[in-house]
Amino acid sequence: MKLSVDEEKCCGAGQCVLIAPDVFDQREEDGIVVLLDADPPAELHEAVRESAEVCPAAAIRLGEDV
Repeated sequence: MKLSVDEEKCCGAGQCVLIAPDVFDQREEDGIVVLLDADPPAELHEAVRESAEVCPAAAIRLGEDV
């Protein structure tokens, strides 16, 4: 699984960080998402998918060609 984030879309809700803290973080100054692992291991895929589903700004993209 490959993923990317669109920092321009991110609203800083932080749901992704709560669900998958090994993959996502937030900048301290404005709360915008920081991608820690663009190719997370299989055991984190479910959490990454959930993060993408609950993202209010749809800032997380999943796929093999991202």
